[in-house]
Amino acid sequence: MSTMPSEDFEAAYEALAMAIDSAGPQREALFLTRLALVLGHAVGDIAAFRNAISIALEGLAD
Repeated sequence: MSTMPSEDFEAAYEALAMAIDSAGPQREALFLTRLALVLGHAVGDIAAFRNAISIALEGLAD
C-alpha cells in the first residue's frame, strides 16, 4: 500500500470530514460504507482492502 504525502492526507481528512457533515448523522454510516466500497474498487486488491479494514478497526474496541 502506498502512502499519501502528509499535506494530501490533511486535505483528504478535511474533505472526508466535510462529506460526513454533508451526509448528515442519519446517513453517515451509509456514506462511509459506500465510500469504503468505492475506494476498495479503486484499489482493486482484496488483501489491501481487508488490511485497511483491520487497520481502521484498531483501537475501536471497548
